[in-house]
Amino acid sequence: MPVSKVQYYISKLGLIPHPEGGYYTEFYRSEETFIKKYLPVRYSGNRNFSTSIYFLLSEKNVSNFHRLQSDELWHFYNGSGLIIYVLNDVQGLTKIYLGNDLESNENFQVVIKAGDWFAAEVKDKCSYTLLGCTVAPGFDFSDFEMAKRDTLLNKFVEHKDLIMQFTSS
Repeated sequence: MPVSKVQYYISKLGLIPHPEGGYYTEFYRSEETFIKKYLPVRYSGNRNFSTSIYFLLSEKNVSNFHRLQSDELWHFYNGSGLIIYVLNDVQGLTKIYLGNDLESNENFQVVIKAGDWFAAEVKDKCSYTLLGCTVAPGFDFSDFEMAKRDTLLNKFVEHKDLIMQFTSS
């Protein structure tokens, strides 16, 4: 039996399960760092200039709502387009489309702003999405926050169905 594209990328790229869902591996972490005193107060320590990962979602998993302390740039590589759901206090819900179908409003690169809650799923439920994520200042798990269902429901009750789908507790 041939190996699926999902299994191929997991094996070839050395992807491991990510806490938000899907699979990832760090590709790049700059050697240089910003010193904490030169960063905004929201950072708890020094941060690398930049980091990047490979990230894969399949029809069997989603990226649950979470947020970061830094902006995150997502780059499309292969597979189906992706729907990214963004929640924030100013705009409420925004949908962003990552992919290579420009006629369907997909983009090769999209930006998730620091502090916004976001979740994602593959558009084609019989496919996968392989992408890259670049974070600057660089990613640190202390800057990563998984959403608590009650927190999001208290702020965005009008999006209850979406929140229930993309949170686990």
